[in-house]
Amino acid sequence: MGTPTLGHYLVLSGLLFAIGLAGVIARRDLLIMYMCLEIMLNAANLSLVAFSRFTQQVRGEVFVFFVITVAAVEVAVGLALLVSLYRMKRTTKAEEITALKF
Repeated sequence: MGTPTLGHYLVLSGLLFAIGLAGVIARRDLLIMYMCLEIMLNAANLSLVAFSRFTQQVRGEVFVFFVITVAAVEVAVGLALLVSLYRMKRTTKAEEITALKF
């Protein structure tokens, strides 16, 4: 088989990103959409780490830590909104998100 090259990592990252994007576009359940967004962020992280490894620089790996932090905050806020929506309407469908307007 051999060692994986940068191209292998980028193809895998592209496939993960495409799967996540398809999930965000095709699904209307907010929880599934958040999971697909996390897949997309992890695909970007994989690309950054791969470039960092193959260029022998740590900038990409440091940037990954910031992306993971932002993703954690995004999930916390998103899940808070999802719980609020579910308490009001007993649904997690994306069409009901306008129900949180004051």
